[in-house]
Amino acid sequence: MKIHPSAIIHPKAELDSTVEVGPYAVIGEHVRVGRDVKIRSHVVIDGWTEIGEGCIFFPFSSIGMGPQDLKYKGGETRLLIGNNNTFREYVTLNRGTEQGTGKTVIGENNYFMAYVHVAHDCVVGDKVVMANAATLAGHITIGDHAILGGLVGVHQFVKIGAYALVGGCSAVAQDVPPFVSVAGNRTQLYGLNMVGLKRHHFSRERIDALKGAYRLLFRSKLTMREAIKQARSKWAEIADVEELVSFVENAKRGICR
Repeated sequence: MKIHPSAIIHPKAELDSTVEVGPYAVIGEHVRVGRDVKIRSHVVIDGWTEIGEGCIFFPFSSIGMGPQDLKYKGGETRLLIGNNNTFREYVTLNRGTEQGTGKTVIGENNYFMAYVHVAHDCVVGDKVVMANAATLAGHITIGDHAILGGLVGVHQFVKIGAYALVGGCSAVAQDVPPFVSVAGNRTQLYGLNMVGLKRHHFSRERIDALKGAYRLLFRSKLTMREAIKQARSKWAEIADVEELVSFVENAKRGICR
């Protein structure tokens, strides 16, 4: 291992032999770190934290500290981080709570820009981008390929669907369906995330089906129940439409409209 002599690593921490640790980094007793992880200077990783392969932690990020929850009394809760994630300067990731799921989970191939905060019991999927100072309160779920702009604030228990785009400086208090663009305080729908869908090579058939379902759900004068019924009937063979419809149908906090 390439470990700077000024780094402080607890003797019980488990680090793969390929891990690099920079100056003045601190790694706690219960931390486990996988292959090819790079921990830059002044990074703090503590608590019951497990880190997959190929992650990069930039200076002054704080990883695996206890949740910012007044009910937390020091229990053995976890932070689980998958492979190939990038955490830029001053990113903070908190562990779960005993009242919640007991764990905060980060998927793979995500990019967290400077000052991003992920609170307790959140679940972040794969290939998510969170721009500078985007902030998640507790118990939030973010779907794969979602993008959150800079200075976005997300209310606790909100769900953001896959391929969704949240514009910068938005305040998100209700669930954001997959495949859409939202912005504002409070967030409002602005149509499908067309740029994102095209970048991910969605076929014309898939995009047209999502357009039709979007119009039925959010632009028609139908009740939501009738709109869902018609969307399922018309595009039964399109999995994207079922994903959109199921998300709306099961939303607990209501949907951005």
